[in-house]
Amino acid sequence: MAFLRDIVPYLDHLLYIHRFGDAPGAYNGLQLENSGKIEKIAAAVDACEAVIDRAAQVGRTLLLVHHGLFWGENRRWIGATYRRFRSAISGDLAIYSAHLPLDVHPRHGNNVLLAQACGFTRCQPFLEVSGTYVGVRVEVKLSRVDVLNRVAEAVCGGVHLASGGPETCCHVGIVSGSAGSKIAQAAADGIDTLITGEGAHWTCIAAEESRVNLIYAGHYATETFGIRSVAKHLSEYLNLPWEFIDHPTGR
Repeated sequence: MAFLRDIVPYLDHLLYIHRFGDAPGAYNGLQLENSGKIEKIAAAVDACEAVIDRAAQVGRTLLLVHHGLFWGENRRWIGATYRRFRSAISGDLAIYSAHLPLDVHPRHGNNVLLAQACGFTRCQPFLEVSGTYVGVRVEVKLSRVDVLNRVAEAVCGGVHLASGGPETCCHVGIVSGSAGSKIAQAAADGIDTLITGEGAHWTCIAAEESRVNLIYAGHYATETFGIRSVAKHLSEYLNLPWEFIDHPTGR
């Protein structure tokens, strides 16, 4: 057994939780406390109702998520929001969220771990947004088909290619989640192949006109890596069991 009061500052320090700005209204860190005792670690991409219900089945659990409970302005506790909190509180569930800090972390980050899963090494910072590099880049010399196959194997699923760039990939950028709208900035940074989760329809045309290969591997699929890594690390540090609650969104 461990205590939430000890775990939270450890995670805050591990993930540099207060170093980064984030999306408007996103709150990184402890979002919901429990009675204070923790006997299990759970991890998931999203703090949705189905995930919380599953995690709350075992009391005294800490749920680590990438997409937390709060986005934008605080909402009323009605409908699904009420059900999420009711399930968590009745199940003595604590919830901790790490969004951008988990994307960019040099060891546990979604970007660097996705790169490693693709067999890429020597990652360098890439795509500066508001003073923070939100992705990584690698220098390779691989066929476009080879890169596509590596990504598909890494995410264990289908990927979509907008083949606007060269058949031989040399400068690959990786940004988990939804970075399709950054295609012009990626091209300006010298990227010939951008790997991300998803983007709008127009981004495929932009990729073609920017001469960049755009690979969409799924928002959810590209963001499972970091939360798994942190949960495993915390489990080993605390000597507690852990599980990943897989709840794909199809995006």
